[in-house]
Amino acid sequence: MENMVNVFLFGKRYQVPDNLTIMTAMEYAGYQLIRGCGCRNGFCGACATIYRIKGDRELHACLACQTKVEDNMYVATLPFFPLVKEIYDIEKIKPAQQVMMQLYPEIYSCIGCNACTKSCPQGLNVMQYIAYAQRGDFEKCANESFDCIMCGICSSRCPAGISHPQVAMLARRLNGKYIQPECAHLKERVKEINDGAFNDLIEALMQKPVEELQELYNNRDIEE
Repeated sequence: MENMVNVFLFGKRYQVPDNLTIMTAMEYAGYQLIRGCGCRNGFCGACATIYRIKGDRELHACLACQTKVEDNMYVATLPFFPLVKEIYDIEKIKPAQQVMMQLYPEIYSCIGCNACTKSCPQGLNVMQYIAYAQRGDFEKCANESFDCIMCGICSSRCPAGISHPQVAMLARRLNGKYIQPECAHLKERVKEINDGAFNDLIEALMQKPVEELQELYNNRDIEE
């Protein structure tokens, strides 16, 4: 017999095995997660979830794909965590400190509480990459935030209302376009794609069943 725990999903009680994640517990209870989440044909970071444990006043934020259920866990999901996404043309802005002052001035209201770093499910040093962004060091900000999956949990904990993932995205775009040297082999590969060199290969892949595609992906050659 599996050890079962009580989990409350959107106010309704379910009994699920205690070795499941919140995401798989939802599927065990009958919910179909077929869109949105990266491991369910969507994008990674979309399963940001809030929960609390009965008797505990603290509200927790997590990713449902990597957080195991606990007995008497009350779970709710949000369609998104509120982030400010400023509109800009990457061709018209430059990697200068002023661009952060213009687009995301709230980063200069950071009080150094480190709540963003403590809440990051990826273990990123979020407060540090915001400090790099404040100084206009976009290369360091880009490297420090490289593994960000844009879930927005850090922003949900920020008393200054900083949209950390969007700040990081801007830094990575500026770094990639203006600071890092041009990648010659990538430019050549893009040209080959645009010229149709891989049309037949792509068409053949489109005809393969999902199981075979998964096998090809899991056994692909990965560059050093």
